[in-house]
Amino acid sequence: MNIAARHIWLLSAYHTGSHAAWGEGYARHSRHVVRLITLDGRFWKWRMQGGARALAAQAAARAPHSPPPDAVPDAIVATDMVNLPAWLGFMRRRLAAATPVLLYMHENQLTYPWAAGERRDLTYAVINWQSMIAADAVAFNSAFHLESWFDELPRLLKHFPDYTYLGDIAAVRARAFVLPAAIDAPHVAPLPALPDNDPDAPLILWNQRWEYDKRPDRFFALLDRLDKAGVPFRLAVAGENFRNVPQEFVDARARFGKRMIQWGYVPTRTAYYALLQQADLVISTADHEFFGLSVLEAIAAGAFPLLPTRLSYPELVPAGLHAACLYADDDDLFAKAQARLLAPRRAPPSLQAHVRAHFTWAAVAPRYDAALEALRAVD
Repeated sequence: MNIAARHIWLLSAYHTGSHAAWGEGYARHSRHVVRLITLDGRFWKWRMQGGARALAAQAAARAPHSPPPDAVPDAIVATDMVNLPAWLGFMRRRLAAATPVLLYMHENQLTYPWAAGERRDLTYAVINWQSMIAADAVAFNSAFHLESWFDELPRLLKHFPDYTYLGDIAAVRARAFVLPAAIDAPHVAPLPALPDNDPDAPLILWNQRWEYDKRPDRFFALLDRLDKAGVPFRLAVAGENFRNVPQEFVDARARFGKRMIQWGYVPTRTAYYALLQQADLVISTADHEFFGLSVLEAIAAGAFPLLPTRLSYPELVPAGLHAACLYADDDDLFAKAQARLLAPRRAPPSLQAHVRAHFTWAAVAPRYDAALEALRAVD
């Protein structure tokens, strides 16, 4: 049965980086009309505390100028950075009572690791939880993310003296499911090879955020070990940096400068994808990962992945390739990286095909559409 295209409002309170790529990617590939209502990706704590008012004002200001039926949405998608109960309260006179709402969890503020010296403020985890209660369905980007949230949630609620409503956990868990994020995977020509001292050496790629939870110290320690063992490699360090350059990167640039063909954020998507096409090996040393978009982008472009055998990573790689692609500890990572660099082989076509079949927007957007078409407001 053909279902008429619906009008979806997508609320993104921290619209930058992977959050922006996700929202804009779905809007481009959905069969529905997806209207983005966004705030700049900065001041994340204030976005969670006060962003609902600004998102509501933006929606209300634009609605009178929108032709029906876009003036009133058929469904709403909100990201985890939105205080959903507050936004719904501000919009109560403008939304149909039965408008269904899907909450999409890119991350959460309960199991996300805080930096050393920071004290976790449970306020933001409670906002996540109350948003889940207010939503009609909750989608997590990975099974690891879903299970780790619901495992830790009872301990969060037991911090509080009364009215914890622990019974709500089962009800919300029953309407939670996994809906992976997605990537664009265009076929682009690689950039011309840059002159360097060892143009035939295999290229190692870092394309993750320059943040503590990605453990750059562990990544650069691996490179030191490979260097001392005389293993040939070149290095491309890309990825986003949201603060001052961490010291690990400053030190690494001094140590590995002669090996580097790229340093810092790649400003255009075309240049970024062209860089990915050159990479032989993409490595994650992360202590935390709810999904792994950057790794998937690199695999789709042909880089072979070496990933921890934990977090969300086992979900990204077919079970038959776990032994080759996943590592257990630092020694296992060193052994596998050394072997691959001494006999470089890029990602097998079967792995690239797996990523394109399961994690590109062409494959995933119809699943989002189907979830929204099936969504009904909870009584």
